[in-house]
Formats: sequence, structure tokens, C-alpha cells
Amino acid sequence: MTPIAKLFSGRNTMYLAENIADAYGQPLGKVTITQFSDGEFQPSFEESIRGGRVFLIQTTNGHTENLMELLLMIDAAKRASAKHITAVIPYFGWARQDRKDKPRVPIGAKLVADLLSAAGATRVMTMDLHADQIQGFFDVPIDHLFASSLFVPDIKALNLEDLTIASPDMGGSKRANAYGSHLEAEVVICYKQRKKANVIDKMTVIGDVAGRNVVLVDDMADTAGTITKAADMLMEQGALSVRAYCTHAVLSGNAIERIENSALTEMVVTDTIPLKKESSKIRVLSVANLFADVMRKVHYHESISSHFIM
Repeated sequence: MTPIAKLFSGRNTMYLAENIADAYGQPLGKVTITQFSDGEFQPSFEESIRGGRVFLIQTTNGHTENLMELLLMIDAAKRASAKHITAVIPYFGWARQDRKDKPRVPIGAKLVADLLSAAGATRVMTMDLHADQIQGFFDVPIDHLFASSLFVPDIKALNLEDLTIASPDMGGSKRANAYGSHLEAEVVICYKQRKKANVIDKMTVIGDVAGRNVVLVDDMADTAGTITKAADMLMEQGALSVRAYCTHAVLSGNAIERIENSALTEMVVTDTIPLKKESSKIRVLSVANLFADVMRKVHYHESISSHFIM
């Protein structure tokens, strides 16, 4: 008989972990975090996990202590003799550092992958990595889920005529083509040039959007500079409407204000990262049911291929 799996959450992800636990059908396990006066902290599992499977849910946006908390929880689970330790990371931070794009810089995504393995994670589950090749950085099995399994049905439900899928940059062309294939829609690519990080010098569109309803797709929106500039440009090129679907709502700085002041009809995101502020132009789809279902199938050694539509 397969023992039940136990679910635990870091402090930063309690908002999502509780929904995942509800969808999974069991309450979150009890873990306490002892905070020392100098900022150091120590997690402690308040129930036995010996010989079983634990899912440790923690998204790693924002402060570095979120990653450190996850690493300490993994180490604690290993030392408490858990047999299977799955790090459930809805948003995998440092994923933009997937290669050396200039001399004397780290490959942060590889470093984080090594840290998770060294801490004792036996499996990793995440969603929409910034670059697919990051899966190869891990020496343990990784379940790379796609928000497209939520976004594609949502786009279909809009019943948009003359639909065109757009990528806000060249790097997202594969994603845009996948969406275009599933939705039987035309695809265009926005070409941007940067002088420095988070600052766009100029942008053009490859393809015709005149008289089309355009949906921009991307893995994340950070400052929202790229996505809003693309939306404004596409409207100037004659698009009827522009919407954006972005998995991870990083939305740093004045990103929300940019979205509200842009030509976007709406931006649809997931709750892999908690929304800092509500906006009439931002709609959130929850990933809780998706993660819960995949976690259940992983625990009972069932196929999860039905969740991969990209």
C-alpha cells in the first residue's frame, strides 16, 4: 500500500500552497520556522515524515531567503529520513541566468539546480522555465509544467475572430508557434533591441497584424516594459485588440501602472507569484488544480503526459 504523501509550504507560498492542498484533498503539514534576532531562521517539521514522500512548495521570487528557506526545508526532510523529497517551485528564480551572455558572469540557473540537488531534493516540479534547456541542469527528475494547459482553453473561450498569436521577442518564437498551432492562428514576432537590461531601445513587428485580434504570450512579465511597448506598437500597426498571457507576474517597480496605461485590453497571469496589487486589466488563473493533479499522479506513479500540450 502506498503511504500518503505529505505537503508542506514555505512562508512565501502559503497563499498558493493552501489552494494546492485543498485541490489535492489533504491539509498542509505543520512546519514551524524559528526566526533568530539576526535574521537567521530554522525550519522544523512538527510531524513524522520518515520513509515517506514529501512535497515542499515554495516559489522563489523576490528575496533570496525564499530559496534559502526551501533549501533548509529540503535538508531537514533529508535528515528526517524522508524517502522522496519533491521541491515544488511554481516560479523558478534565477532562470534568466541560463548561460554566459557576457564575460565573467555566473550561470545562476545551474547553480540553483546544483544547490537543490546538494540539499537533498530527489525531484523538482516547476512551471514555464525561462529557457527549456534549464531542465538539463538538473541531475534529478524534473517535471516542467506549462501554463499553456490553462491559457489555451481560456483563449479559445474568448472566441476571438481573426486571431493572431504574437511573441514579444525573438526568444519566445517557439512558444508563440506552439500556441499558434494549437489555436490554428497566425503568428507574428516582435523584434526588440536593448541597450541595457530592462530598457528597450526600439521594437518592430515581423508579420501583419492589421485587422487582427492579437494575443501576446510570454513566460513572465517583470517591468512589463516589453509587453506594453509591444502592445502599443501592435495597435499602431492596425491591430483590433491586444491581450497578453504571461505565466509569472513578477511585475516589479511600476509595472502595474504601465499595464494600466498601455493599449492592452487585459493581461492574464497565473498565481505562481502573488499579485502585488489588483488591477482592472489583470486577470489571474490559478495553477493550484494543475499542480495538485500532477503531484498526485507523481506520487502514485501515473503518467502526466496529458498535461503537456506544448
